[in-house]
Amino acid sequence: MSDQKVDLVIIGAGPAGMAAACEARRYGLSVMLLDEQPAAGGQIYRAVDSAPADRVDLLGNDYGYGKNLTRAFGASGAEHLRGAAVWSVERDGSVHYLADGRSATVKGINILLASGAMERPFPVPGWTLPGVMTAGAAQILLKSAGALPDQPAVLAGCGPLLYLLAWQYLRAGAPIKAIVDTTPLKAYREALKHWDGALKGWRDLKRGLGLLRSIRRHGVAVYRGATHLGVLGDVRAQGLTFQIGGQPQRVESPLILLHQGVVPNTQLSLSMRLAHRWDSQQLCWTPVVDEWGKTDCANCYIAGDSAGIVGAKASAEQGRLVALDVALRANRLSESLRESLALPIRDALTQFTAIRSFLDVLYRPLDIHRMPADDVIVCRCEEVTAGQIRHYVELGCHGPNQTKAFGRCGMGPCQGRLCGLTVTELIADARKVDPQDIGYYRIRPPIKPITLGELAQ
Repeated sequence: MSDQKVDLVIIGAGPAGMAAACEARRYGLSVMLLDEQPAAGGQIYRAVDSAPADRVDLLGNDYGYGKNLTRAFGASGAEHLRGAAVWSVERDGSVHYLADGRSATVKGINILLASGAMERPFPVPGWTLPGVMTAGAAQILLKSAGALPDQPAVLAGCGPLLYLLAWQYLRAGAPIKAIVDTTPLKAYREALKHWDGALKGWRDLKRGLGLLRSIRRHGVAVYRGATHLGVLGDVRAQGLTFQIGGQPQRVESPLILLHQGVVPNTQLSLSMRLAHRWDSQQLCWTPVVDEWGKTDCANCYIAGDSAGIVGAKASAEQGRLVALDVALRANRLSESLRESLALPIRDALTQFTAIRSFLDVLYRPLDIHRMPADDVIVCRCEEVTAGQIRHYVELGCHGPNQTKAFGRCGMGPCQGRLCGLTVTELIADARKVDPQDIGYYRIRPPIKPITLGELAQ
């Protein structure tokens, strides 16, 4: 165990983590940033420094923007520990991690959780078949290795990433069989109530409309208002079934890419027993933080999408705010100077998040795709179905933690990442209560797998 102690330990080298590191170093704070990946960038800017120029151009200006941040981070003087898998964080600031086959510990006077987002579970019939993956996973393959499908893919679900990936595929010459959009017509009407925010975020709106026009020019079949998605196939994916206005539809393809938005990655914050709340707009658990990103643990902060989905540029601004507050705590800034420095950051944050309510309402996932029919597998690790969860409730199961005792749900290698939100909503729906009253799995370290040998070393 290391006796190393630093002013700020950051977990995650995405926009929030990198921006916080740069800002903290500006005030002379010692910073160690731990990240599992071999290079900085997080998921959104994955491999941006090593990607060839043509791939950076292919992925668009937003991806290329990440180079500015990774370069600033590289020049900041922050210690960057690559390939470090954090498996436990304690409320006293002790951060335990795996690197090079050994377990080590660093002590942070302050810690920042900047672990980003993960894709929302999309439990539909056949989602466990080979040939089915998430759109986010497909984009990771494209960013990190330039990998493209060699057969026409079907992209299905809702959310900006679905259309962004389609646009990137088309620019790369990859075939797309169809886009099956689950956004209902009423969602457009509801989103219009937040039109003022969308106009303030006009740059994002303009960019999105440009993607749609480009996809339309390529002649891709787009099915709108789709419901009741299901993957065809017995051994592997053969296509997608769905309904439009109650009428059955079918598109054949060996590759189905599913997506219905992203949610905060809260595994670390939950394991620390930090306060969380159910966000009824984003339909997920979010940690409770103040305007500086501080949690109910005095030395712990959370910024970026792990505190609530805000996007890459807003995440960076949140990271900077955290660094200013840490600098104040370290007596490197006066309170008045902190407030002054925060003003332009808050202005930028307001601009970058203006469109968020519009997007949250427009791309709200359908209930049937979050709380599926009884025969659909919810817990992939232990092959527990939605019907079994509902039956557990009938037998007296009151929350997700009890599902482990009733049928091992949530006890697999993913530690509930792929089923947790679904289980919470299924139980809440069956009991006719708010998800806030149901809670989530009790997450315990190790967050990442660790062998006894690694722990002993």
